[in-house]
Amino acid sequence: MTEAKQLTDNFDSYKKKYIHLQCTKQIYKMKTLSLKLDDFVFQETEELLEKIKKPRNRYINEALHHYNRIQKKRIIEKLLEAESKMVRDESMRVLREFEKMEDHEG
Repeated sequence: MTEAKQLTDNFDSYKKKYIHLQCTKQIYKMKTLSLKLDDFVFQETEELLEKIKKPRNRYINEALHHYNRIQKKRIIEKLLEAESKMVRDESMRVLREFEKMEDHEG
């Protein structure tokens, strides 16, 4: 399977899940997880939380949501890049065919 085809399949799957979640308007349950942070990241976070007066869980949820959006944009960029290359390659093939036809007519 080509990288472009795999990206397209993955993106289609992502779109279906996203649309499903948006349409169903589900109430999300909270999941409990164990999280290991580097000491520096933990200390930095604790200092910020004290200043902004935000619960740690909310802060981590918002941070992950933001990071997920960044990653989704990167996936879309890769998909568009792959599709653009496929279109470019196909356009060049068609152009060569037209040039061959012009050469035979002239």
